Amino acid sequence: MSEREAMPYDVVIVGAGPAGLSAAIRLKQLANDAGAELSVCILEKGSEVGAHILSGAVFDPRAIDELLPEWRTMGCPMAQVPVTDNQHWILTAKGKRNMPEMLTPPYLHNEGTYTGSLGNLCRWLAEQAEGLGVEIFAGFPAAEILYNDDGSVKGVATGDMGIARDGSRKGDYQPGLELHAKYTLFAEGVRGHLSKQAKARFNLEANCQPQVYGLGIKELWDIDPAEHVPGRVIHTQGWPLDENSNGGGFLYHQANGQVALGFVTWLNYRNPYTSPFQEMQKWKTHPEIAKILKGGKRVSYGARAINDGGWQSVPKLAFPGGALIGCSAGFVNVPRIKGSHTAMKTGMLAAEAAFAAVQAGRANDELTAYQTAYDSSWVEAELRGVRNVLPLMEKYGDLAGSMLAGITMWAEYLKIRMPFTMKHHPDHESLYRADLMTPPSYPKPDGVLTFDRLSSVFLSNTNHEEDQPVHLQVKDLELQKTSELGVFAGPSTRYCPAGVYEWVGVEDGDPKFVINAQNCVHCKTCDIKDPNQNINWVSPEGGGGPNYPNM
Repeated sequence: MSEREAMPYDVVIVGAGPAGLSAAIRLKQLANDAGAELSVCILEKGSEVGAHILSGAVFDPRAIDELLPEWRTMGCPMAQVPVTDNQHWILTAKGKRNMPEMLTPPYLHNEGTYTGSLGNLCRWLAEQAEGLGVEIFAGFPAAEILYNDDGSVKGVATGDMGIARDGSRKGDYQPGLELHAKYTLFAEGVRGHLSKQAKARFNLEANCQPQVYGLGIKELWDIDPAEHVPGRVIHTQGWPLDENSNGGGFLYHQANGQVALGFVTWLNYRNPYTSPFQEMQKWKTHPEIAKILKGGKRVSYGARAINDGGWQSVPKLAFPGGALIGCSAGFVNVPRIKGSHTAMKTGMLAAEAAFAAVQAGRANDELTAYQTAYDSSWVEAELRGVRNVLPLMEKYGDLAGSMLAGITMWAEYLKIRMPFTMKHHPDHESLYRADLMTPPSYPKPDGVLTFDRLSSVFLSNTNHEEDQPVHLQVKDLELQKTSELGVFAGPSTRYCPAGVYEWVGVEDGDPKFVINAQNCVHCKTCDIKDPNQNINWVSPEGGGGPNYPNM
C-alpha cells in the first residue's frame, strides 16, 4: 500500500506558466458560465509562481484579449509599456546597419504589442486563477506520471521531500502526493521531463520533425535615464556569431528605467568550444550596446532553452488522459521571437476540450477535440506561415538565409503557400570534433559590462538543498569521458550558463566529471545539447532552482 496521499481533481495542470494558467482560467470560466462544479489544480515546481519564468519579453496580446478582454484595466503589469519603436540591427564588429521595417512583413513590426516581465504577468494570471477557485501548489514539482490499468494517464505524483543524496530518508522526510485527474495537462515549458516521457510512451513525435532549440541568456539592467526610451524594442543579428552558429540579441526598454537584454544562441552550433554565455558577454561589448548600458547596473540574470522547431516540430497533442500545451509541445514563432500568446491559446483550446469531455461524463480518454481545434486555429496558421525561416537561416547563413526567409515570409503573408517544408536535425548531432575547430576569443570579465558565470548565477537567486539526489543524471560516466571529453573537449563546461559541469584532473590523466547541481538554473541545455544524449534532467526537490524577480 502506498504511503502517498491521493487527491482527486477533474483537471490537473503541471506548470504555472502562461499556458497552464490560461488553461486553468478558461476551465473555471466555462464552469462558472455553465453553473457547473469543476475542480482544477496547478502544480508549480518553483518556490512561487513566476520564480522560474524567463522571457524577453515582447508580448502579443491576441490570446489574453480572448481570455480576459479587460486585462488592460485590471492592474495587469504587462499593460504598463506598449511597444512604441521597433528596430532591427545587423551588427558588424564595430558598426551596425538598420534593417528598414518596410522590408519585413507587417506581423514582424510589433504593432500593438507590449514589453515587460513575463514572470510578473504569470503572477498576475495566478491571482486571476485563484480568484476563480483554482488551487495552485507552488514548490511541488510533478515527479512521476501515474497510469491507469488500461495505460491511460491517471494523474501525477509530486516528488518526495527530505531524501538525502545517498537515497536515504532524512529526519524531515515527507512522501509525495498523488493527484488523480480525469485529464492531466502538461504545461512544463521547454523540455519538461514528464512531457518527454509522455512523448516517448505515446509515440507523439512519430509524424513530426525533431524539436530544435536555442539558449537564451538574459540580464536585467538599471540604466542611465538619458538612455532609456520606454517601449523601444531592438533586435540584432550578425556579430559576434561566426559561420558555425546562428542566433541574435535583444534589448527591450521596459518600465522603471530598466532594460531587458539578452542573447539567443541556437543550439545547432558546430564548434564545441562555443560558449553561449560568453557570446552574450561579448555581444555587450559592441559599441552600440555598450553605449546604452554605460553607467548602468546589472540587477538580475537568468537562462532558458527555447523551442525553435516551429510548425513542423509540433507533436501529436493529445493522448489517453493527457495533453501537451504551451512550450511542452513547442509553439514559439521564431522570427517573431514570441511564444507566450500561442502558449496561452493552446492552453485555452485544451481547456475547452477538457471541459466539454468532463461535462459529457468522460474521463481519461483522448481529447481529440483539442487536436482538431489546434489544427484549425490561428496558432497553427501563424506557425505554418514561418515554418521555413529557421531552417533556411541554418542552411544558408545569416545573409543569404535572411534574404530567402524574407521572401518566403512575404509570400506566405500574401497567401502564396510555399510548396515545401524544410526539415530539422537534432541539435545534439551538430557538434564537430574538437580537433577540427578553433576556440573563439572571448573577453575577460571586467565586472562592469561583462561578468563571469558564478557571479551571474548569484543574481538569479538560485538555491537547492545540497543534500538531495543529483537531478542531473548521467547515464554512462565512461561514455562521458571517452566521447564528451575525449572527442568533443567537454562542451558541457561551456554550454551550461551556470557553471554546473566541470572536468577535473584532466592534466593529471585522471579526468572526473563533476556536477555542481546546486548551481542549476533549470535551462535544460544539457538535456538537449549533450552529444550522446547522456544527461537526463529531472525535477529536483520542490522550491529549488532560480527565483527570478521581474524577469
